[in-house]
Amino acid sequence: MMVMMMMILEDSQHQLNTFRLLRGSDELFSSISNGPYIMSTTANGNDSKKFKGDIRGPGVPSRVLHIRKLPNDIAETEVISLGLPFGDVTNLLMLKAKNQAFLEMNSEEAAQNMVGYYSTVMPVIRNHPVYVQFSNHKELKTDNSPNQERAQAALRALSTSHVDTAVAAPSSVLRVVVENLVYPVSLDALCQIFSKFGTVLRIIVFTKNSQFQALLQYPDGASAQAAKLSLDGQNIYNGCCTLRISFSKLTSLNVKYNNEKSRDFTRPDLPSGDSQPTMEHPAMATAFTPGIISAAPYGGATHAFPPAFTIQPAGLTVPALPGGLASLSLPGATRLGFPPLPAGVCVLLISNLNPERVTPHCLFILFGVYGDVMRVKILFNKKENALVQMSDSTQAQLAMSHLSGQQLHGKSLRITLSKHTSVQLPREGHEDQGLTKDYSNSPLHRFKKPGSKNYSNIFPPSATLHLSNIPPSVVEDDLKMLFSSSGAVVKAFKFFQKDHKMALIQMGSVEEAIECLIEFHNHDLGENHHLRVSFSKSSI
Repeated sequence: MMVMMMMILEDSQHQLNTFRLLRGSDELFSSISNGPYIMSTTANGNDSKKFKGDIRGPGVPSRVLHIRKLPNDIAETEVISLGLPFGDVTNLLMLKAKNQAFLEMNSEEAAQNMVGYYSTVMPVIRNHPVYVQFSNHKELKTDNSPNQERAQAALRALSTSHVDTAVAAPSSVLRVVVENLVYPVSLDALCQIFSKFGTVLRIIVFTKNSQFQALLQYPDGASAQAAKLSLDGQNIYNGCCTLRISFSKLTSLNVKYNNEKSRDFTRPDLPSGDSQPTMEHPAMATAFTPGIISAAPYGGATHAFPPAFTIQPAGLTVPALPGGLASLSLPGATRLGFPPLPAGVCVLLISNLNPERVTPHCLFILFGVYGDVMRVKILFNKKENALVQMSDSTQAQLAMSHLSGQQLHGKSLRITLSKHTSVQLPREGHEDQGLTKDYSNSPLHRFKKPGSKNYSNIFPPSATLHLSNIPPSVVEDDLKMLFSSSGAVVKAFKFFQKDHKMALIQMGSVEEAIECLIEFHNHDLGENHHLRVSFSKSSI
């Protein structure tokens, strides 16, 4: 019980320190006062307690991490999967009634890598953004309660250090089937997922019986066994691309070519053979179902991996994951199991647009929620298609993951990578009817400032919009009337209790909210105040 009380106290301290940064959490604003912070429940939901502790910043490194805002039905394995790419997870304390957990890593360095990465890349578990920060505790001491027994069982099942190597694995070759292939999965993506469990020697990807499959060889059976134990049944992306893993009857793979379909990392001298199509439109659309590698995790967590592999003269050893992660410097949110888009790949092809209603400005505002849009081009002879150039590949990945399949002007957006590396402006003297626009110097970019708080407030499109920069003279009815003027239905409205410069407004549908964001972001409210609109993770 004492451990539980200490954890609850720590939660109150962290919330006091971070509530000003959590834009969408107006419930935090209403629950914090100048007096002692009162927690109505402890870890098991009983015994109301009052705490008033010293308020220390959560930035002091520790190998124990505090994870908040977890989904109500969170599983132990999902929390553990947040930490696995950075090192071994040595202990876990679940506070399910508080939607929180404490995770202990095997080293302070691993914890620092994890916090450093998630400070720039918002982790998302089943569409719930979660928050990761250092704990004030240096280690976790847990009891033998049923909850902790479940946590320890999950740790034993997922930790590679607990694989029983005494039991020989049937083979060092795994057969991997990817079910529910909503987004394409590349050879490099699989290599980077499976390299967590050992050096990948050879890999072949192919389609059989209308299923995307792979054969993957490790140097030993123990690595194959560890990978199968941890990854079988996991999703590469949210709710799709499920891994089904079994041991192959083969004892070794014979690879003849190094290309997008096969790779022998021990033989960099192999020819490339017939060149395979790259993952871009339209080749990608013919090879796979519509979609693109998007930002989403396996096991519900959110991680990213080092850049795609290259064949090196002396042969290639797949890099160890934590070291690769430590070197990442991503300004936006990406997510496990896929490689970041190659550097320079920042142009998106958007198709299935409504040619009667779409404009460059409309796409600039919508895609600008997830990154700084440099240029937009609606194709002259095919106005249902457009090119959008983002500031970098991470922002392009964010936009794809959040906007693919969303409804805009009655049409479902289809987004893929473009083969173009930039959007060309029309030559001087050539008129294109205003279909190409350069926004590189726009004052409306949300992410120009390094470390902008907007990076922490990136959420999927939702029916609830977050409004900010509201002048004192504007009241609730003014804003409800403004948003109703577009023909949309306003279902609810709420000013933030402590700050009337911000509010939440709930529209009739996600599609209505998208169109209202496009129409009213930067709307002039008078008194030199331009309305800022973004998607909210909260509801009213």
